[in-house]
Amino acid sequence: MAETLSSSASIEAVDRGLASAGYIASRQIATAVYLAEKIEKPILVEGPAGVGKTELAKAIAASRGLEMIRMQCYEGLDEAKALYEWKYAKQLLYTQILKDKLGEVLGGADTLAKALDQLHTFGDVFFSKEFVEPRPLLRALEQPKGCVLLIDEIDKSDAEFESLLLEILSDFQVTIPELGTIAAIVPPTVILTSNGERDLGDALKRRCLHLHIGFPEPKLEERIVETRVPGVSATLRKQLVGFVSQVRTLDLKKLPSVSETIDWAKVLVLLGASELGHELVKDTLNVLLKYEGDIEATMPNVSTFVANAGRQGVFG
Repeated sequence: MAETLSSSASIEAVDRGLASAGYIASRQIATAVYLAEKIEKPILVEGPAGVGKTELAKAIAASRGLEMIRMQCYEGLDEAKALYEWKYAKQLLYTQILKDKLGEVLGGADTLAKALDQLHTFGDVFFSKEFVEPRPLLRALEQPKGCVLLIDEIDKSDAEFESLLLEILSDFQVTIPELGTIAAIVPPTVILTSNGERDLGDALKRRCLHLHIGFPEPKLEERIVETRVPGVSATLRKQLVGFVSQVRTLDLKKLPSVSETIDWAKVLVLLGASELGHELVKDTLNVLLKYEGDIEATMPNVSTFVANAGRQGVFG
């Protein structure tokens, strides 16, 4: 079970909490999470796909015992999908009921002026909170115990969408014209992720702590594999991480990520492997690499990489 973090947690406690949720963090990551909580700032996590940016948000939520609310960004994402929209069907039903009860509302007014006066005294709820359908951003502000708000792949949204986030990122509140300003009951921990598909605006960056997660050092990646893939031997773990590190030095369309290292380790364990071999690598390279061109580019290096990784497994 994940270790619940206290609000006065140290960097070491954050590290332990993330580890208890299955996330092996570098010192840099644990420090950013610690500081974000202390100064109540969102974290903008950038880096290549598959290095654990989304998993970090999940681990923070698990370690703190909080709900994680995820908003997946995409081109064309707008206010109605991200913040709120009106319950139009319920509003239409309300209009029909009001029409049926109009005589009671007007109270027998015999002139137009009196009828309007009566109508003005009627409590109109047409644009009230009862008719609002909250979307991820508004739901995050309404959580009584707080939450972790993951705004995933913000770089896939339109640049104009960033302006919608600024009020939430700086003040943890939103302004709805018909309702006024709605502030967070408990400020959520906000994690934004970006794969760098486009440059983000300065206004958004100013409101966030910046954290770059790249490919981990071999020793850290070994710890990650050990945590996520029970049953993998120490020798195989060291060899496969050493092999992946060498593959990442090649000029490939997509370098293998941490998540693909984990998938590969799971496959090797499933096949009963205790150490890396040339034929085993050739048969399973498609788990690690996602493009045929990358596999063809890596294949001539397999024997060398396996030999190097083997020496690391024995002497590393």
